[in-house]
Amino acid sequence: MDKLLSLPELRANPFGERMCLIFSSTKDGDCTFEDFLDMMSVFSEAAPKSVKAEYAFRIFDFDGDDYLGRSDLEETITKLVSPQRFSSEDMKALVNRVLEEADLDDDGMLAFAEFEHVISKSPDFANSFRIRL
Repeated sequence: MDKLLSLPELRANPFGERMCLIFSSTKDGDCTFEDFLDMMSVFSEAAPKSVKAEYAFRIFDFDGDDYLGRSDLEETITKLVSPQRFSSEDMKALVNRVLEEADLDDDGMLAFAEFEHVISKSPDFANSFRIRL
C-alpha cells in the first residue's frame, strides 16, 4: 500500500487508502500486481461507467453493509472537503439534502441502484473517476 500511495495520483486522492483496501485481494490494503492492474483498469478512461459506479459505491461504503448510510455519507463528505470541516449541524443538513435527493425509497440510506441513478445524472462522473499514470 505504501508504494501505491507514493504515486502522485493516489497520494493526492483523499480515498487513496480506501481504494487500496477495496482492490486488495487480501483486503488488508496490500496489492498484488494483479490487484494494481484491476485498479488501473477500473480507473482507466476506457472502463464502462457502470463498472466505475460499482467501485465508487464500494469505496464510499465504509462499513461494508452494501448501503451508503449516514455515516458512510459523512465520511465521504469529510474526505472530499478535508481539511475544511463542517459543523455537526451543517453536516447533518448536507447528508439530509443528499438523502432527500437520492434516497428514492426513503429508507435513510442509498442502495447501489439509487447511487447508480444519481451517478447517471452526473456527466462528469466518468471523467473524475479516473487515474492517469
